Amino acid sequence: MTETDAPFDKTWPMIVYVLYLASLVSGVLIISITAVIGMVIAYVNGTDPDERLRTHYRFQIRTFWIGLLYTVLGSITFPVGIGVLILIWAVVWLIIRCVKGMVALNEGRAHPEPASWMFG
Repeated sequence: MTETDAPFDKTWPMIVYVLYLASLVSGVLIISITAVIGMVIAYVNGTDPDERLRTHYRFQIRTFWIGLLYTVLGSITFPVGIGVLILIWAVVWLIIRCVKGMVALNEGRAHPEPASWMFG
């Protein structure tokens, strides 16, 4: 049985993706408590023995920090108008990253581009 055939527990990484998406409901993007909880879960489980899960946790940790960067930049530049575009970009970016990650996880695959700055 190869690693891709072996069953693995997707519960925690799926919870992190859901928590990141739930952060959009708060209206504060990635700075919400749900995103922070998701990031902590990803850091705690980031050394999982299964390489497939480690790629998802790495992707999730990067998603948090890059999303935080976009949120801060958007908030700082909000008064001059460009911040609105940056924040809209951050929302679309987060949704696409989470959905792509969830699809790969559901299919039992490692994340194909865990170090990506874009959509992964």
